[in-house]
Amino acid sequence: MHLIRADLHLHSTASDGTWLPHELVAAAKAAGLGAMALTDHESVANIAETEKYAGEANIRFLAGVEISVTKGETCFHVLGYGIDITDVRLLELLAHNDSLLAKKDEDSIGILADKGWPVSLKEFRDYSHDRRRGGWKALCYLQDKGLCRDVGDFFERIFTAENKLGFPVFSSIGETIDIIHNAGWIALLAHAASEMHGPGLTKTMQELSAEKFDGFECYHSRHNEEETRSLLAYCRSNNLMISGGSDCHGTFVKSRNIGEPKIYAENLYLPGLLAGR
Repeated sequence: MHLIRADLHLHSTASDGTWLPHELVAAAKAAGLGAMALTDHESVANIAETEKYAGEANIRFLAGVEISVTKGETCFHVLGYGIDITDVRLLELLAHNDSLLAKKDEDSIGILADKGWPVSLKEFRDYSHDRRRGGWKALCYLQDKGLCRDVGDFFERIFTAENKLGFPVFSSIGETIDIIHNAGWIALLAHAASEMHGPGLTKTMQELSAEKFDGFECYHSRHNEEETRSLLAYCRSNNLMISGGSDCHGTFVKSRNIGEPKIYAENLYLPGLLAGR
């Protein structure tokens, strides 16, 4: 029996990844993937082109998106998988979130300038962000100013409560899931064990148990084996969907490689989208 390798959490230049659609598909092919999904942050702009190249490479393709949500004071990420990338409510939500993130970028530079950092809003507004580098405008600006080493340094030392910096307030989980469902998509919680977007697996599952997720991203590059087993058991006992992916951003996040962890479509449960169970 031929097993199909899958990676259903990938990013491109439409958000904070470094690969254009054809480069992403080429990397997927080189990694031996037979199924892939593009899940850019707050964007479906590269879906159609990536699907075209995936078809030419004989790789099964799922349209996807990763949407930021807020519960309490925490920013979580919701993965939406489906077909319709023209749904008006979905596109309005993505545009709204993108505008919030752009404003947060600008506000962050303003706060750092007020704290005496050698930055200026005028300079930042004139700064051109090359998406091929990955990341986002404020990060790249601070790197080019010699004030930030990389994404890890940004979140550990700069984008902190001590500097009065944090994620904007996004829509609620319930409202976002409703919009995803209205578009004919399914909604899964991304990287539930992540301590960057959530308080860790145990607390996350306690806090979000009442939310109407269709399933969870059980396999992820930041999940250890115990966390993966726990999520799989939870989904199977509650007849919830199971997904997984590397969360690869091209060369932007060095620790995340396409196709890792090794996931097989047969171990996922996305009825109507991918076979398995």
